[in-house]
Amino acid sequence: MTGEPEPISTGARPALALYVHWPFCLSKCPYCDFNSHVRESVDQARWRGALLRELDHVAALLPGATVTSVFFGGGTPSLMPPETAAAVIDRAAARWTLAPDAEITLEANPTSTEAARLKDFRAAGVNRVSLGVQALDDDALRFLGREHDTAEARQAVALAQRVMPRSSFDLIYARPGQTAAAWRAELTEALSFAGDHLSLYQLTIEKGTPFWRQEREGAFTLPDDDTARSLYDLTQEATEAAGFAAYEVSNHARGGDACRHNLAYWRYDDYVGIGPGAHGRIRPVGEGRHATRQHAGPESWLAAVERDGHGTAEARSIDPDEQAREMVMMGLRLSEGVSEAHLTQRTGCDPDRVIDRDGLVRLVEAGYLERRDGRLRATSTGRPLLNSLLIELLA
Repeated sequence: MTGEPEPISTGARPALALYVHWPFCLSKCPYCDFNSHVRESVDQARWRGALLRELDHVAALLPGATVTSVFFGGGTPSLMPPETAAAVIDRAAARWTLAPDAEITLEANPTSTEAARLKDFRAAGVNRVSLGVQALDDDALRFLGREHDTAEARQAVALAQRVMPRSSFDLIYARPGQTAAAWRAELTEALSFAGDHLSLYQLTIEKGTPFWRQEREGAFTLPDDDTARSLYDLTQEATEAAGFAAYEVSNHARGGDACRHNLAYWRYDDYVGIGPGAHGRIRPVGEGRHATRQHAGPESWLAAVERDGHGTAEARSIDPDEQAREMVMMGLRLSEGVSEAHLTQRTGCDPDRVIDRDGLVRLVEAGYLERRDGRLRATSTGRPLLNSLLIELLA
């Protein structure tokens, strides 16, 4: 991605991205540390009502906004009734202005049962689907705790491409025992039938997950740092050759088919989160930027909404320096980097107030960062080391 970010306002109020969290899954994958939960039953009408009530609450704080994207994430939102997605989309359009070209994404699993519902979600207003394929190898899928096999994955991708105007799917690599040759073959296969977007993540072991315990007990070993880096480099070379530019550390797209909703996060635009554990960065009328966080537990969130009209656990103002740090942290994930003028416009903070000058000089001289034409960018060498770079860069 190149060029200036999209305008930060539409009409009288800033453009707004809407995230809707559906916290339920059929089973919990052993690598997953997301806010996802398994329940034997879900009162669908009750949950639909709670999501709409929380949306009404937030809309009252942000009148006149134009919603440019809606993202149903989870959990497994393809398990929700399509009627719930339709109700949320319709309510967003009623409370705000829904942009004519709004991107409306649903995360989905590629099991046969869930894939069969994509037509119903399309009728509900969803126009983009993101499939959690995760691997094109049946042994790897079993290791990752997935419910589908490779045949179902290919069928689901083909169906999504027929039904939805836009689609994407995810893969996880740097798995135990995975060689460069095996990953190249798997990625080549994926690129052969991918649409216009791919998300490619290295497997990481998060504390508290079953994989965390299993790795510590010696059940498996991840590739060492050198092998993982070679797999990352192979990924960049193969996707670039196939026309899938890495517009973000783990996300690749042809042309202008980047995920616009996620770009709102990385460009530090305004976004609102409803549902258990959802986060937001919003500017209520007459106030500065706020960070919001909803109650994480499904039952505690539901009780709070039914009691108070919303499930907000925290809403705090963010000072300009914190905003600027967040904008640098998010923006350096993008190949376009951070516009320093845009940062000052958005946060009211001069970049040099939060950037360590000596650290920046060292990182630029080492070839990890570049600062030119009014932009700060991570280089192709620096992007896979971003977490370490940010520690040194931010004062």
